[in-house]
Amino acid sequence: MRTALVIGTGLIGTSAALALTARGVVVHLDDHDPQQARTAAALGAGTDEAPGGPVDLAVVAAPPAHVAATVADAMRRGVARGYLDVASVKGGPRRELEALGLDLCAYIGSHPMSGREKSGPLAATGDLFEGRPWVLTPTRDTDTEVLNLALELVSHCRAVPVVMDADAHDRAVALVSHMPHLVSSMVAARLEHAEEAAVRLCGQGIRDVTRIAASDPRMWIDILSANPGPVADLLSDVSADLDETVRALRALQSADEAKRREGAGGIEDVLRRGNAGQVRVPGKHGSAPRTYEIVAVLIDDQPGQLARIFADAGTAGVNIEDVRIEHATGQQAGLVQLMVEPKTAPLLSAALRERGWALRQ
Repeated sequence: MRTALVIGTGLIGTSAALALTARGVVVHLDDHDPQQARTAAALGAGTDEAPGGPVDLAVVAAPPAHVAATVADAMRRGVARGYLDVASVKGGPRRELEALGLDLCAYIGSHPMSGREKSGPLAATGDLFEGRPWVLTPTRDTDTEVLNLALELVSHCRAVPVVMDADAHDRAVALVSHMPHLVSSMVAARLEHAEEAAVRLCGQGIRDVTRIAASDPRMWIDILSANPGPVADLLSDVSADLDETVRALRALQSADEAKRREGAGGIEDVLRRGNAGQVRVPGKHGSAPRTYEIVAVLIDDQPGQLARIFADAGTAGVNIEDVRIEHATGQQAGLVQLMVEPKTAPLLSAALRERGWALRQ
């Protein structure tokens, strides 16, 4: 791939353009908002000048509701040898394109499983997709050349290609992305009118659960409007679990010992099912989840503290597998949880103590 046209210069489109440009591909940028395309160009994502002729690959980064129309327009203008979209829903746009009577041998649907709570070109980074799954949904009509162009794009973005059926993809993202986002939003909504004294007690748990609720509602209306059925089915199951959990909690309030035992059993059931589901979430680099030892370090909220910890861990020859930070309420301090292989935890703890760090048991 030598040339590409990115249509839609939001977070995903601009991030893909940055990755392609960094690997020597000449990238042209187009957007219904010319200022947004100019912003992406100023960030080094390519040029906002129109290509002089057909490019190798057109990457359509439009909202799901506009994907089919945008792809169809690009195809009719003959702007590229191959066409690919990056929308988070695949079945609907493909059926819309089929209904338009277009020859889809030059088209392939795709979805990079990566993103941020922020949107727009200023939130874009060239490494947004690195190590992340990138779903490709070819059909029997997809040209081999177009599939190869898509695989080259994924490679340039350092993502991991995953081939799926379009409708199977939509059911999967409803489960792992769309439904969790709505649940996160519903939990966060409970905080909107909560008493300030209660909100000030927020810890890392509520931050983890509500983090994705900060996303742009307009973007999510577009996404959910394109995949409402599978998401509604999943939320119906969640609703049934909620009803059972509420009944179990009410039973725990009963003066009847048998009802209390029944309530406790219901709560234990949902918690254990949660345990069973959570361990299936892939671990680092998409591998099977692993159990790490946590080394907790107290730090002041000052520049360079994290860099010092990582440098000291490196000097000790210990690899930090993951890290979490809990900020102390009302204090300029926090707790850094370093996750390491169990066998290296004693070595890291001793090394950090030797260098003056305060550890929490």
